[in-house]
Amino acid sequence: MKQLIIIGAGGMGRCVYNIAIQAIGYGDEFVVKGFLDDDLNSLKGFNGYPSILSTINEYAISSDDVFVCSIGSVKTKMLICEQLKAKGAVFFKLINRRAFCGLNSSIGNGTIIDEGVHIDPDVIIGSDCLLQAHSIIGHDSVIGNYVRIDTQCSLVGGTIIKDRSTIYTHAMINHNVVVGEDAVVGSCSFVIKNVKPGTTVFGVPAKPIY
Repeated sequence: MKQLIIIGAGGMGRCVYNIAIQAIGYGDEFVVKGFLDDDLNSLKGFNGYPSILSTINEYAISSDDVFVCSIGSVKTKMLICEQLKAKGAVFFKLINRRAFCGLNSSIGNGTIIDEGVHIDPDVIIGSDCLLQAHSIIGHDSVIGNYVRIDTQCSLVGGTIIKDRSTIYTHAMINHNVVVGEDAVVGSCSFVIKNVKPGTTVFGVPAKPIY
């Protein structure tokens, strides 16, 4: 039985715990061992959660441990995950039982798929991504590594979201649009043109603001 450890015990970590206990394989393939967090008091006042096992750097990895990361900042998340991988950590995908994954879709290790996410056929999703509740990923889309897609976003068919990009709540990415590395799409935006790497866009239609 795999022992799942959630990195980060803040609000997002508590959400990831709830995804985990409703995920495919929970109780059969894995159980939740606990959290890692540098603030050992992060769960103070919150009931019903497993304990914080250790700070992140001090944790000694066991052979049956697997990990997911709940940290919201994609750059910080990548730094922490890569440090743990260098120590031998194995990352584990979580897919909520109420998500839909189409034919030939592929999802990388460490990626978290929340309730109501709809993934069309022939989609490629990289490692260590977060797809929050009720987002839609259109056919033939390609999502890189360490990408965050928030609640109720829509990616029309053929979109490409490159590494470490963040797509905030209710954003829509139009057909065949490419969002470059480290880009940010603001909430409720409609993106109709390619987004350059490192750019923040916002609005309808979305325009660069940083």
